[in-house]
Amino acid sequence: MTAAIIAAGGNQLGTSALAVTIVVTLVVYWLAEEYAELLGEHTRAGQLPSTDVVRSSLAAAWPMVTASFLPLAALLTARLLGASSVNAAWFALGTAVILLVCHGYGAARAAGLSGIRLVTVSGTAGLLGVVMVLLKGLLQHHH
Repeated sequence: MTAAIIAAGGNQLGTSALAVTIVVTLVVYWLAEEYAELLGEHTRAGQLPSTDVVRSSLAAAWPMVTASFLPLAALLTARLLGASSVNAAWFALGTAVILLVCHGYGAARAAGLSGIRLVTVSGTAGLLGVVMVLLKGLLQHHH
């Protein structure tokens, strides 16, 4: 999601606005997804999930938000080092793509995959990031 937000807003928003947009969007998405899941899975016979269930569910899904921290750090660091807002967004997007490949690789290794299957899963994750790069490039040429 971070890559998609950067791709969509990186050309129009300043660095601070883009960073806030990423965090707010992910927190709202995290809360909405967990709300829907908790109601869908844990509401039975007029009973709401316990506070402990809500807390553990929110904690388990929190990595959805924290996954954005490295691209956000890249965005802000690039800007602090003198990159333009657009170039900082490109740097953050590149960081997000690398992170996608790393997560894809880690998930594939955890699943016991090797060889071509490991490469395919890692490459597919990276390809999703490349789609975001292409989207950003397309949006940049239209503005």
